[in-house]
Amino acid sequence: MGSSVADDPTPLTPATIVALRLEKHFRRGKVGVRALDGVDLSISDGEFVCIMGPSGSGKSTLLHLLGGLDRPSAGTVLIGDTDLYRLSPDESARFRRRNIGVVFQFFNLVPTLTAAENVALPLLLEGRRFASVRDRVTPLFEQMKLTGREDHGPTELSGGEMQRVAIARALIVSPRIILADEPTGNLDSRSGTEILDLLRQACDQKGVTIVLVTHDLRAASYADRVVILRDGRLESDSPAQRLRG
Repeated sequence: MGSSVADDPTPLTPATIVALRLEKHFRRGKVGVRALDGVDLSISDGEFVCIMGPSGSGKSTLLHLLGGLDRPSAGTVLIGDTDLYRLSPDESARFRRRNIGVVFQFFNLVPTLTAAENVALPLLLEGRRFASVRDRVTPLFEQMKLTGREDHGPTELSGGEMQRVAIARALIVSPRIILADEPTGNLDSRSGTEILDLLRQACDQKGVTIVLVTHDLRAASYADRVVILRDGRLESDSPAQRLRG
């Protein structure tokens, strides 16, 4: 019988991420594609790193491998002292739920759940009842400026509100890491800036490690470092240029 969150608390593992010789190969018809070709990358605890590069460079593939959302063809990822790809599928899913928040471009909210239930979802998947975690949900709605929207369904929210719900869902487990894949890609400029401010605050105020994939130079300016991929390889790794006012 599986243990619950109540008797198996979320481990506060160190968030240092080390990718070692990561490769990802697949076939497109008869053509072999090397989406990643031997990438080494280290991200420190509490750092905000942006991954950029042209379409097809391997950005999203790398992000998914860093979070255990896909398996590499070769290489591995260490998060603290955990070798992500030595875990069983169940262990990997549990580790991810308890340590990693993921924010996607298309929000990935469950349409049949309210905004509050979507935020609580990682805890509900651990066997908790919504009533028992409501006190963790309410402060996040205040922080995200979503008070009064708790009982609304996703279709009743704006794009910016849906993305704030997604960020609140990522934060509900007090993660050590947030992985964000083009989180401003479907938002207007104002909403996008609000989302980037929230991610930067999570990094600065809570010490959360942020890894952000984007095409947007303004989004990259929120980071501490910018990593550029090209053809599945690491092309450059340098401090971000501050474009914010």
